[in-house]
Amino acid sequence: MDNCSENTKRIDVMVVGGGISGIQAALDLAETGFKVYLVDKSPAIGGKMAQLDKTFPTNDCSMCIESPKFIECSRHPNIDILTYTEVKSVEGEVGEFLVTLVKKPRYIIEENCTGCTVCVEYCPVKVPDPYNQNLSLNKAIHIYFSQAVPLITYIDPETCLFLQDEKCTICQGACKNDAIDLHQKPEKIEVEVGAIVLAPGYEVFDPKPRGDYGYGKFANVVTSLDFERILCSTGPFDGEIRRPSDGKHPHRIAWIQCVGSRQVTEGGNSYCSAVCCAYTQKQVILAKDHDEGIQATIFHNDIRAFGKDFERFYQRAEKLADTRFIRSYVSIGREIPETQNVTIRYSTVDDGVKEEEFDMVVLSVGLAPPADVQGLADKFGIELNAHQFCMNQMTNPIATSRPGIFVSGAFQGPLDIPESVMSASGAEAQCGQLLAYRRGNLAKAREYPPERDVSNEELKVGVFVCHCGANIGRVVDVPDVVEYASSLGHVVHAQESLFACSTENAQQITDTIREKGLNRVVVAACTPRTHEPLFRDTVREGGINQYFYEMANIREHCSWVHSKEKEKATQKAKEIIRMSVARSTRLEPLQEFELPVNKAALVVGGGIAGMTSALSLANQGFTVHLLEKESDLGGMARRLHFTLEGMDVQAYLADLIGKVYKHPNVLVTLDAAITAVDGYVGNFVTTVKSGYQTKTIKHGAAVIATGAEEYQPSEYLYGENENVVTSIELEEMIAGQDERLAGAQSLVMIQCVGCRNEDRNYCSRVCCSHSIKNALKLRAINPEMELYILFRDIRAYGFKEDYYREAADNDIRFIRYTPEDKPEVEAGDPGVVVTVTDPVLGDRLMIEADLLTLAAAVVPPQTNPQMAKFFKVAMNPDGFFQEAHVKLRPVDFAADGVFLCGTAQYPKHITETISQAYGAAGRVVTILNKDSVLASGAVCEVKEKECVACGACITACTYGAIDFKETAIGKKATVNPILCKGDGLCNAVCPADAIVLKHFTQEEILCQIDAA
Repeated sequence: MDNCSENTKRIDVMVVGGGISGIQAALDLAETGFKVYLVDKSPAIGGKMAQLDKTFPTNDCSMCIESPKFIECSRHPNIDILTYTEVKSVEGEVGEFLVTLVKKPRYIIEENCTGCTVCVEYCPVKVPDPYNQNLSLNKAIHIYFSQAVPLITYIDPETCLFLQDEKCTICQGACKNDAIDLHQKPEKIEVEVGAIVLAPGYEVFDPKPRGDYGYGKFANVVTSLDFERILCSTGPFDGEIRRPSDGKHPHRIAWIQCVGSRQVTEGGNSYCSAVCCAYTQKQVILAKDHDEGIQATIFHNDIRAFGKDFERFYQRAEKLADTRFIRSYVSIGREIPETQNVTIRYSTVDDGVKEEEFDMVVLSVGLAPPADVQGLADKFGIELNAHQFCMNQMTNPIATSRPGIFVSGAFQGPLDIPESVMSASGAEAQCGQLLAYRRGNLAKAREYPPERDVSNEELKVGVFVCHCGANIGRVVDVPDVVEYASSLGHVVHAQESLFACSTENAQQITDTIREKGLNRVVVAACTPRTHEPLFRDTVREGGINQYFYEMANIREHCSWVHSKEKEKATQKAKEIIRMSVARSTRLEPLQEFELPVNKAALVVGGGIAGMTSALSLANQGFTVHLLEKESDLGGMARRLHFTLEGMDVQAYLADLIGKVYKHPNVLVTLDAAITAVDGYVGNFVTTVKSGYQTKTIKHGAAVIATGAEEYQPSEYLYGENENVVTSIELEEMIAGQDERLAGAQSLVMIQCVGCRNEDRNYCSRVCCSHSIKNALKLRAINPEMELYILFRDIRAYGFKEDYYREAADNDIRFIRYTPEDKPEVEAGDPGVVVTVTDPVLGDRLMIEADLLTLAAAVVPPQTNPQMAKFFKVAMNPDGFFQEAHVKLRPVDFAADGVFLCGTAQYPKHITETISQAYGAAGRVVTILNKDSVLASGAVCEVKEKECVACGACITACTYGAIDFKETAIGKKATVNPILCKGDGLCNAVCPADAIVLKHFTQEEILCQIDAA
């Protein structure tokens, strides 16, 4: 370390960890006026998500989700990315930290490297590739992965012949850019920083040290992360499912759940890793997509499909042909020498012990704390919990034990992607509360080159065809398509790329626009849903109008739906590109609208979510109008008293309400009813009635935090027998020391009442933990009471698994039932009689209970449809509000300027509600921090002379963007371009063709149709 070079920088916030959570935190911080250092110990940002194939429940390509964010980070003027770098020490205190970093030598001069990989081709040393889980080989010098940011090679000092004993310098001679420096030394960097966000992610459980299920011993036993790489188009087998032992296609695959999780044996983890059940179902679905003939068997205990839409996802997997979900604990039998197949021994209640043979076994491994987590904690001066994840506060899961240092993502504990993204935005909000005084001091605005006037130029179209790894390339003959595109009229340049969305290829598009004088760009790749903003920005970087860009979707519309018809898929890809090129020649330059921003916020809902979000915004200096429909703040939390982890909910709630009323920036309106919402992002006007008073509130953004309610059961004698109560009513009895509990000898709880059925096909997420919490409280009150919990699956995910085990150890009896054989309840004398089938005993049990508790579903309030209409936002089939994207934008709506948090989005625990509430505040600040925002130029416009004032367009528009106005030639329809979302509904219904949708004009569409 003595040879380190040294320099010092001043930064507002340092984000440590370049996974999806760290990237989101960095982007939100940069968008809200802070200068950010994004530091990652790996050679490139991306984290574990970069190794995944697709995500659930949407099955979006993982890299397609991440890569636009990679490029956005690399282009953002307020984000400095520092990879291959570790933190050495952290000194100082909040607002004035001094962080010492050590940037490890890549042995590459970064500014000289172009990512051409010539050095990789010449390197003679082949080594196992850790990115591909060591299932394939790479070179001692290589790029971390094909879409890496930065797209720069690095040399592994452990395998490089020169760095070991100075035997080889072939790569140095092969590099034409003089980018290799084999004598490079570590670089020491000191950074003065105001706050720190820790997002180091997680490791996956390694079953090899214990030899679990033959991993490391039997070649065809792989982990779930190994299988992700096998599935992936950039993986060791180019996206084909093959066995590591012989490269053959497996036909019988078994998945074993809870490997390394829910275990109290040495070397295992007692907690539930939360994501394994769902990612296994995803892998089963993808495997069947690859080969319908695969026979899939999933060995599991509880199926924990507790997330939004996860229950339907589980049902989708369960209904696949030749797919079995077997509830059983298993052990590996043996490897068959002749075939290298593996046998599994398992036992079921009905059939006893069996042994089956499988071609491949996938171990669904859990999540573990980051590597060297204790060293990490020591450097940052933070505490860890009993499971070696970050210790955080029950009332603030984003705060660590050290002021000024925050945590986001899976370092909090096992989390799925949406929760990681929510916590990242929440970390931004909390940094903003600390550093609001210095916001904008170091930040600078994004600058683009002047836009070239192409109106008098000859049409020059460039076509860029993407392999998308093997997603497109293994089905479509990309070189043939490129050759065909070159022959089309007006096309002056056509090329292929492995990933068009990588930083290297985005830069190539920009450079080619300038060098070839392109004035239209067609990218044939994947979906515009995730990539259109990225490529428009790329075109803008090239100096032409962003609306001169056209996207041809040859993945979702071609290779994915015609994967078994390669020749026809190639022909269809050509036709799609021909249509896109034809349309591109008719594209016109459009300008976006700049809208001023009112720097006040509206929060609808005065529960924990709404109050937390309002306070966070107020603490950052913004005026917040908080609306609550009841006469008191608090929402459903007023009926809760304690959490499973021991939070005193009423004390916390009282403190929160006191802070809200005392804060000068929070204006509370009780008994509030919204009667109208007008306007658009940056300039909303909401009309509110409270008692006899009506007022209008002007605000730039809104947060919907309307909460949820408890289902009022119509089954199991609820409402007919006073001894039947709901879980929340039982909690109120416990808190109120109801004398019925002291004298009760037996109490039964029934789970999944009112959900996981045809009426409500979702899991209410909190009910299992709620019942365990109440049962443990009752056991403490009355150790002699007989306690029964009748359940379908116990969904005590994350660290809640420890309380589930504690309940079982305290003689709380768990009896599983099936939806086909539900418990039966009849009145007793006294109490009730509950009859249920015990699957272990194989007999019907009759339980005489003094009290029956129903774990009633969490349901959305009846006001949601009206609220959705006011704010022009979507709801899901269950009546909860629908976020813009379940993974990328879990607190945003599709409607600009409106955000979402708490149980209005989906049932969740208090800590999860708090985290998302901070996340919503963080997202709001990305708007309120600016003086203006931009609205799309692809909007509708009325040709007044053709308009017949029939009103059909007004009826069709779901955004309220069209109205009548008086003109010199009479009453005519007019479009508010700021409210218009460019969906074209008005354009389609207009009988007089009086409405034009810019960027999708009739001329453009008909030209595209003619080309077809």
